[in-house]
Amino acid sequence: MEIKNKTILITGANRGIGQALVEEALKKGAKRVYAAARKPFVHPDARVIPLILDVTSAAQIKDAAGKIESLDILINNAGIALYDDLSNASPLEKQLAVNLFGTYHVTQAFLPLLIRSQGAVVNNLSLLALAPLALIPGYSVSKAALFSLTQSQRALLAKQGVKVHAVMIGPTDTDMNRGFEIPKNSPEATAQGILDGIEKGEEEIFPDPMSASVAESWYGSAAKAMERQNATFITA
Repeated sequence: MEIKNKTILITGANRGIGQALVEEALKKGAKRVYAAARKPFVHPDARVIPLILDVTSAAQIKDAAGKIESLDILINNAGIALYDDLSNASPLEKQLAVNLFGTYHVTQAFLPLLIRSQGAVVNNLSLLALAPLALIPGYSVSKAALFSLTQSQRALLAKQGVKVHAVMIGPTDTDMNRGFEIPKNSPEATAQGILDGIEKGEEEIFPDPMSASVAESWYGSAAKAMERQNATFITA
């Protein structure tokens, strides 16, 4: 799927990777980019249409869906990461509300348009979906749950012509990773890797050097083979 001449919706589009995705989509010739965020903002390119969208608000999701008549690609990028130690359920619940259920509800709202266009759902995950980081265990749990949701969506939506991609993002230089003194990819390079992966049709997209280092082992893993095997029960 080429980005050129496509209509794209990006959540969490006002900063970090989301903001970089908007710019990269424009560079690749997107026809229209709906840039969704919790707070209003403006963009100088007429192809960008800002939307107010808190992914935890059913009313705002419904309102946003009513403003879009056609859609080719949905990029679920909105997310939060909180430091916690799992001793209190509240941080875990907050992260699940945004990272898992927010993604689910937004996807469901725009699914009819994506089925009509034979489009794609792109869920921005993290390498922590594969192995947790104990400093942010609630975030890791939410991304692991989102990965399972993504794999399930992939199997269920394939017969309706909708592709579903999981983006396994490594350390990126955003507010979310501030304070981690480790090598980080730039948001711009990560965004380019994400859109390149969509165009290549990669089920799991590894858009940065750290994530790319595990790509080959993932695609050859027993877990990936089991996913493909389990998906045959749906297609059968």
